[in-house]
Amino acid sequence: MKSLVAGQGEDFLAMREAFRTGDATRVTFYARNLQNHVLAPYVEYYQLRLYLGTTDIGTIRAFLARHHDSLVADRLRGDWLRILGKKQHWALFAEEYPKLNNKDDDLICYSLQQRLAARDREASDQARLLWFTERDMPDSCTSIFNILVTTGQISSEDIWSRIRLALEAGSTGVARHISRYLPVNQVLNEQRLKEVARDPQRYLEKYQHDFRSRVDREIALFALSQLLRSGTNQAYARWHKIHKQFPESDQSYFLSTLAYRAALKQDPRALGWFLDAANSKQVYPLTEAKLAWKARVALREGKWDLVMQCIESMPSAMQQADVWRYWKARSLKTKGELVAANEILAPLSHEHSYYGQMAKEELGVMLSEPAANYQSSMQEISDMQRVPGIQRALALYQLNLRVEANREWVWTIRNFNDEQLLAAAEVAYRHGLYDRAINTAIQTVSQHNFNLRYLAPYREQMREVLRYQELDEAFVYGLIRQESRFLSDVKSSAGAMGLMQLMPATAKWVAGKLGMQNFHNHLVTDINTNLRLGTYYLKHVLTLFNNQPLLAAAAYNAGPGRAKQWRDEIRPLEGAIYAETIPFNETRDYVKVVLNNSMYYANNFGHQPALTLTQRLGTVSPKQ
Repeated sequence: MKSLVAGQGEDFLAMREAFRTGDATRVTFYARNLQNHVLAPYVEYYQLRLYLGTTDIGTIRAFLARHHDSLVADRLRGDWLRILGKKQHWALFAEEYPKLNNKDDDLICYSLQQRLAARDREASDQARLLWFTERDMPDSCTSIFNILVTTGQISSEDIWSRIRLALEAGSTGVARHISRYLPVNQVLNEQRLKEVARDPQRYLEKYQHDFRSRVDREIALFALSQLLRSGTNQAYARWHKIHKQFPESDQSYFLSTLAYRAALKQDPRALGWFLDAANSKQVYPLTEAKLAWKARVALREGKWDLVMQCIESMPSAMQQADVWRYWKARSLKTKGELVAANEILAPLSHEHSYYGQMAKEELGVMLSEPAANYQSSMQEISDMQRVPGIQRALALYQLNLRVEANREWVWTIRNFNDEQLLAAAEVAYRHGLYDRAINTAIQTVSQHNFNLRYLAPYREQMREVLRYQELDEAFVYGLIRQESRFLSDVKSSAGAMGLMQLMPATAKWVAGKLGMQNFHNHLVTDINTNLRLGTYYLKHVLTLFNNQPLLAAAAYNAGPGRAKQWRDEIRPLEGAIYAETIPFNETRDYVKVVLNNSMYYANNFGHQPALTLTQRLGTVSPKQ
């Protein structure tokens, strides 16, 4: 393999910056030195992209043919299609669009424009599906939506539905823009929306007798939903004063929103409000998020029949998620329907996931030694290192262009079979790209390597701190795998740093406890320092929660106060139910993955006695 960076790395970075600023002269200058570089396809892309609007078709197609099935070719094709769509060159667009892999909303809408122009009857139905979103859609979608509104394929109720979605998400600009499809007297009042954003309680007091029109009621419901974000009591009290001005469907909608927000705050009234919403004369359909939380509230309350009812009312695709298959099986078991439950649990138990392991244990099966790990041969690894896309990704990683490198890697492995995936994972591991190694190895279907899926680097450094803190090695590795994928220099958007993703304030507090002199935040990315600080803090939260890994993991991710708050007021909770009803999406997923990781690490490390996942989850005592 040619030198990936050699002396040309700086030239490539300079060329990339010149491209970003649109400096064609400098792009051409640096290109001369990079013609034989492993990243030459990017060099060609930068040169061609600057003149794409005026470049002849033959030149473009020659580039696409020369770099067939590469990320840069797909990227250029997408750029070209955007230009063709804007110019409405539909014949050429229709020829090239099916060859594109990465399709965004902008290009999808140009494709729908082309199909509508060609009188494709299915295009209208597919375009209509794009309508129901809280997001601001690209300009290329506007002409399609205009046609659908004009022809009545998007009704006034459809318009109000999207307005409600946008207001629920706090996207007032999108809601106001969409309302312009309605008659002039129904367009959302910008001043009133601003008043709601400033002070929803004051707005509702000011206009409490003025909710006669649809537009006034929608803004009032938006104000109530904003009020709910800070607490349920004020919003519920205000609702009691004005609810008679609202039709039954709006009352059902508000009660379900009230229940949803209450569920996220683990307010014990949530279930009652969900049931009230369902008992309205005109029931407003629940979103998937509300359906999920209705099921979780029922689960927390031990209402297994209602859990089953909620799951069966979910869209079919949602029901097929492993979480709802597992809880449906558990619901069936409470009714004594063991055969039906096992029919769900048996296939689920073959999945290498949290719910797959929980299903195993419901069937009485422990996590056993996996089938022999597939070991890539030296020839397979050597062949993989010669794959152009892998070479480009490695070069980009060496230049610290991690985002571009990840995209190149993901593109290159997208159609690999199991053997190729494991060879690629091995290449990533040997280059210290532990996140790529793990994320590649977990994609295999039948051939697996659990040592690559559950990498365990830094064991020598780890042993000393583990002995000092008396921590379970498998639990610590399970946590680090989820926190950083073993990348020592990674920094999160929130500012957490290093292997154990320590926030600056936490790191400083721990450093003080350990008596570290001259501590500075930049030390947190040092592997030994990070492990020392992180394991101290992990031991701290474990001690706070009587050595319960579930609560310690929740506390590590979201803070000890929240982990305590999420316990039941009066009843002990099965650990799996506590985990399932954590109101933060990130933390709910986090604790499940960390504890499931711990199972695989304990198995790989040969730890005895072997704890089940259910034992690791334990039982969570009440607040009192």
